[in-house]
Amino acid sequence: MKRQLIAAVGVAAMVVGVAACGSDAKSSDEGKGGSSSTSAAGKNYSGKTLTVWLMDGSAPKGWTESVKSEFESTYPGAKVDFQIQKWNGIGAKITTALSEGSVDVLELGNTQTAGYAASGGLLDITKDKAALGGADWAANQNEAATLEGKQYAAPWWVSNRVVTYNKDLWAKAGLSAAPKTLDEFYADLDKLKATAGVTDPIYMPGQEWYVYFGLLSSEGGKLAKKDGDKWVGGLSTPEAQKAFETYKKLQSYSATGPKDKDEATPQQKEVFGKGDIGTMISLGWELPEEKVMPKDKIGFFPLPGKTADKSSGVFLGGSNLAVAQASKNSEMAKDFLKVALNDKNEGLVAAAGSIPNKTSLNSQVAGEFAKAALPASANGAITPNTPTWANVENEPNPIKEFLTGALTGDYAAAAKKADDEIAKRLNQKQ
Repeated sequence: MKRQLIAAVGVAAMVVGVAACGSDAKSSDEGKGGSSSTSAAGKNYSGKTLTVWLMDGSAPKGWTESVKSEFESTYPGAKVDFQIQKWNGIGAKITTALSEGSVDVLELGNTQTAGYAASGGLLDITKDKAALGGADWAANQNEAATLEGKQYAAPWWVSNRVVTYNKDLWAKAGLSAAPKTLDEFYADLDKLKATAGVTDPIYMPGQEWYVYFGLLSSEGGKLAKKDGDKWVGGLSTPEAQKAFETYKKLQSYSATGPKDKDEATPQQKEVFGKGDIGTMISLGWELPEEKVMPKDKIGFFPLPGKTADKSSGVFLGGSNLAVAQASKNSEMAKDFLKVALNDKNEGLVAAAGSIPNKTSLNSQVAGEFAKAALPASANGAITPNTPTWANVENEPNPIKEFLTGALTGDYAAAAKKADDEIAKRLNQKQ
């Protein structure tokens, strides 16, 4: 299933003004609705309709039907109205809806959540975490659903990048087993490089900063961290330099990968789909169409780590579910989350090829790509969880510029320049 993982570009601008309209909203769940009948759960939502926004392509097949049926049977007379939103222009639309109270529950990208929480647009559900099953949520997923120790959303699903390889070219190079360490992977890339018909052992343009982020997390480093009440960049640290050495070595196998472009310029699936590229590091939706390269010609494995016991770190991209602060049905919305996030419905997420919010459900993850992504998800991480992170991802992205600068010139100078810019952007007032 294709998942369009959204980044938080422009979130800071999107959420301006939500707090002024949303923070004083009061729940009006009591005393409304037509029938006076009470559900088996002891609550009366009869005659009420809950408005739920999901992004186009996010909900797995059968999920909305399952959640709707279970919720409406648990609370007779209640209705759920799922509204599917398009990606184009969604930021401004969410801001307006949160301000007006025209949405009750909504899906947010995990790097977006802190921005909307800080604006006052999301309901604090800290006291409801246990009832929602939060004690079992994966900690590295849940981090993106919190801000300053408070719970503003619930993790729904994540995914991450894996090594995607051309089975025919690997067989031609005499390769059969997935490498267990980075050194083994380098050796495989050397064999691919020496194989006729292979243009690049790996296609990896110089600005694949999400790949670098994963390597940095493997070394215990961060793109930025708090120093007192200020943010400071983390690219001048020893951990960042170690991560870059791995990144640089991988990128050196990509003769056609431009050092000043990212994986979307051109789309790497188009490059890989030509059939002369041994591997790429990709998301599940970054695969050639079936008519270009049949699925049975593509294999997957997690990017190995330095030792066989742990794969390289990854960026965890995905979605959270949140309740709007201005919702007039906040109690109903929280009960909806209990249903939407229960093991049955999270199991549908896993079966559709994404990583669920509980590790206890990982055995239900289906699909070759998702099974390859699963091992690395355990040591995956998110970008710094701050409302101003969107400022960093705004173009020109200083992390991308750092990677190009370090690949083509002096590491220390490139890192210093990027750290200064990251700190400047993160410390901007909202």
